[in-house]
Amino acid sequence: MTLAEKLLKDFEKLPEDKKRQVIDFVEFLNNKHQNELATAMDDIIRENKEALLELAK
Repeated sequence: MTLAEKLLKDFEKLPEDKKRQVIDFVEFLNNKHQNELATAMDDIIRENKEALLELAK
């Protein structure tokens, strides 16, 4: 059984209010991941600003 199959199987057993909590948590994790990626990109840009400006010429 894959992780996705196990998750769906276990999810289906939950009452509706708990399903909502699971969905909220997954959305939280996705947002956190996106914020971490954005922060990493901002750091890369800041650390390489001069080189990027030179390449943009």
